[in-house]
Order: sequence, then C-alpha cells, then structure tokens
Amino acid sequence: MAGDVPEDAPEGKEYVLEGFAVPDQLDAVHSLLAQAAGDHPDLDPMDVMLFETAIIEIANNVVEYGRPEGEVRWKFVIRVHKDTIEAELDDTGQMFMPEQGKAMPGEDAEGGRGLPMAEALLDKIEFKRLTDTNHWRMVRRLGQTPQM
Repeated sequence: MAGDVPEDAPEGKEYVLEGFAVPDQLDAVHSLLAQAAGDHPDLDPMDVMLFETAIIEIANNVVEYGRPEGEVRWKFVIRVHKDTIEAELDDTGQMFMPEQGKAMPGEDAEGGRGLPMAEALLDKIEFKRLTDTNHWRMVRRLGQTPQM
C-alpha cells in the first residue's frame, strides 16, 4: 500500500537542511525531498509531487519575502510516516502573519497563489511565530486527492 515504509527504510529518520533562505537553496529542498522519497520507494510519486509543490511554494515565499534579504536562515525537516509525509520549516525572517484560508486570486493577479495552492495540496498547514522564528508545519496524508 502507498505510504507503507519498507523494512529497510531508515526508521524515524529526519531529513534536514539548514542554511540561508536564498534562491539556490530551493534546489537543495528538492534534493532533500528526493532523498526522503528514495529511502521510501513505496511512496506514491503523486503524493511526493503534490507535497513537493506545496512545500516549495512556502519555501519560495520565505526566499522571496524574508527580510533582511539574504540574511534569513532556515531549517527544513522532512519526515515520512506510515500515513503521512510532513515538513517543518523554521526561518529567522521578520515577523510574518500569513492570510490563511484566502481564496485563489484571479487569472490576472500577479501573485498570491502560493499559500492557497499549498493549502489545497496539504491536509494540514500550521503557522506560528515562536519568539524570533517563523514556524511552519505542513502535512499531507498519503493517498489523498487534492481539493483544488
């Protein structure tokens, strides 16, 4: 069944990326998820693709809008469980309060699609400001159809 962890997969392994939230690090996020998917070959490629799309949207927002520009540090952690795949993203950018639950903007809008798209592709997306860190938790149940 999709989402079952093979016996030889690293049990409880966390896939971690730390560094500066800069454009070239988006490739490192892709690589991190590819590593997790490679260690869990029973993951449905559709689940991986949809999860990747969602977390890259959030990561890109941190890269694009995080201030001070080029100085924001982040830590990404990805975990694969029996029924879910999840990511946590902490960044040191300025305080930010996302407008969750917002509708997808119209075709002529120049931006504002990232968070609504991530919300449609994930089963849970949580945001908290912890002291001096923005904290995102993103979860996708395996084997679910997105609600777009």
